[in-house]
This record gives sequence, C-alpha cells and structure tokens, in this order.
Amino acid sequence: MKRYALLLLSLSPSLGFSYTLPLESAVPGGVKIIHLDVHGDSMPYVEVDGHRAMVVRDRADWLAIIGIPLSAPLAPQHVLIHSPGASQEVEFIVGDKRYATQSLSVAPGQVNLSRADLERVNREKVIIEHALSRWTDDEPEALRLQQPVPGVRSSSFGMRRIFNGEARNPHSGMDIAAPTGTPVKAPLAGSVIDTGHYFFNGNTVFVDHGRGLISMYCHLSAIDVKPGQRVAAGTTLGAVGMTGRATGPHLHWGLSLNRAWVDPELFVPN
Repeated sequence: MKRYALLLLSLSPSLGFSYTLPLESAVPGGVKIIHLDVHGDSMPYVEVDGHRAMVVRDRADWLAIIGIPLSAPLAPQHVLIHSPGASQEVEFIVGDKRYATQSLSVAPGQVNLSRADLERVNREKVIIEHALSRWTDDEPEALRLQQPVPGVRSSSFGMRRIFNGEARNPHSGMDIAAPTGTPVKAPLAGSVIDTGHYFFNGNTVFVDHGRGLISMYCHLSAIDVKPGQRVAAGTTLGAVGMTGRATGPHLHWGLSLNRAWVDPELFVPN
C-alpha cells in the first residue's frame, strides 16, 4: 500500500501567477488554490471527495483549483495528488462563512410537490448530475469570467431559502435581475452539454468549459443553442425569462467545479 505524505496547507491568498485565477476563499461554496509540488510536463491527477479536480499549468507550475461544496464540514479536507512515480495527500481547512436567509412566497405546488411532480424532479436530478459529472481535458481559456447578462448581481449565493415558511437547500448560484428577453451570453468558450426544461430551473443550458468547470443558465425564456454545439465567449445562449420556479425575470447562473457549486462572484472581475 502506498504511503502518503501529509502536508498541511495554510490559507494563503491566491497565487500571483500570470494565469488569471479566481479569488481564493476556502469556505463552503468557495475555491481553494493549491500550488502542487509536482514537476514535469505530465498533468497530475488530483482528486477531492471522490471527484477529479481541475489542474492548470502556469509556466513551470501546476495549480489545483478546487471547488468546495456548500455542504462541506468546517474541518480538514483531504486532497489526493497522483503524478508519475509518486503520490501524496495534502489537506486544507475549510473556514466558516455565514450566509443570509431569505423568505419567498411561491405557488404552493412548487413547494409541496404532487407525486407526479416529485417523480419528475427526481428524474431531472439524474440528468443534471450527469451534466455536472462531465470531464474534458481541454484547459479553460481563463478563470475570470464576464457576467453573462447585464444587470444587478444579487448576493444570494449560499442563501438559505425559505419557501412559504418551509426551509429548503441553500441557493447554489448567482441571480442577475434583467428584463425578459435580454440576451444571455457565454462568459467563456465551451461546449453545450445539454439543454432542457426543468421543474424548478425552467429552460436551462449547461456548458462545459473544460476540466470540471461547468456553467448552468436557468429560467430562460428562450434557448438559442443545441447540445454538442461549440460556443465562443460572447455567443448568445438564450434569453432571460422566468420559467420554472421564479418570482420575476432574472438569470440564475450556476458554476460547478469538481461537481461542487461555487460562488460565481469569485470568478467575476470587480
């Protein structure tokens, strides 16, 4: 059995490399950046909680860009690093972050689901998980993204939603208020994984940007791309709407990194 060297990594600021990185925030729903002690041209394989994590190269350095799930405990998180001829384990500490709570009123049938609606939601969960599990070796063009639609960005990521007095899972994306019909642009080049209409998310587009970075665009009034289509940054994916469970026209923009929903604010230049 291989023996792993255990290294404790401090919560240092994002590394100052030329590759444009997201902001580092080692909290639930945040991003941890690890400078790998690996040399050579072969990309190391990094695994977190059973999922492959993004690795990018800047000059001679390899960096792991790790998404931290909103459900992550405030405890050491273990990272396995495999490179030719060697393996090691590192850990980092997930810090605390208190997200706000929001109460919303929606149609009762969107909270206490009928048997048919619940069966539909469960079928859709499988489809969404399949989209988020996609992995391609193509390196993302950048890790700082332009806002996909103009408008006021809410600070709702991670917010505990209470619908009609009943608590639900934390909000896993950024809401951007914009008029119905406003074009939604791809913030980064990628390939369309899937499109569809979902009970909660309404009309939705999933885009693969490479190495475990998946973006999701929900509540659209129209979809302008097809599965398998390659899109450049700035390509129109669809239009803002309020399909699915929505109280007004807006874009729900989600970013998944190694199958963890992370705060898009960390990827958007201020």
